[in-house]
Amino acid sequence: MARGRFITFEGGEGAGKSTQVRRLVARLDAAGIEVVATREPGGSPGAEAIRALVLTGSADRWSPITETLLMYGARRDHIERTITPALERGAWVVCDRFADSTRAYQGGAGDVAPELIAALETHVLGTVRPDLTLVFDLPVDVGLARAEVHAKASGHAETRFESKGLAFHERLRTAFRQIAAAEPERCVLVDAAGTIETVESDVWTAVSDRLHPHG
Repeated sequence: MARGRFITFEGGEGAGKSTQVRRLVARLDAAGIEVVATREPGGSPGAEAIRALVLTGSADRWSPITETLLMYGARRDHIERTITPALERGAWVVCDRFADSTRAYQGGAGDVAPELIAALETHVLGTVRPDLTLVFDLPVDVGLARAEVHAKASGHAETRFESKGLAFHERLRTAFRQIAAAEPERCVLVDAAGTIETVESDVWTAVSDRLHPHG
């Protein structure tokens, strides 16, 4: 059986990734493709337990290096329990965040040495790499305002990274843009400032052009 496809969504806070993951999954399902929607940190019971540690509490609860190690512990469990089994049976996996988030949050914005992150990628990811990564980009102030509205409306407590300050998020945006520019064969930069419908159309165009879901 042919291996499934692996699509990841990346970007800063409030970029609308979760909404677009749901919409893409619905379109792939309508096309007759088995699709698994998942997220990071999380996506498996063990990884979800680590998510609760990483995304809650004060901004300085963990150092960037500790965050990196926690994220990669969660990522390995996610790969073993969810991602690899789905890809091996031919399903497509659509993931809200993956390894690029560690590169951007802990690396670009948190100053963790790229050599450490690269070593973890080599040993933890193995051959599991995205076929397509959609990098959502929008001004930091817009994203943080969206994230604040969502947090208040949903009542969720996963606001640790949002509280890290404007300078952190500016570095984060720069890091994601650099990743997209460095790997154009894998990454597509998506203007996330448009309407939900416009962004959905841009996402579907990228998926259709790169991965040919209709065969």
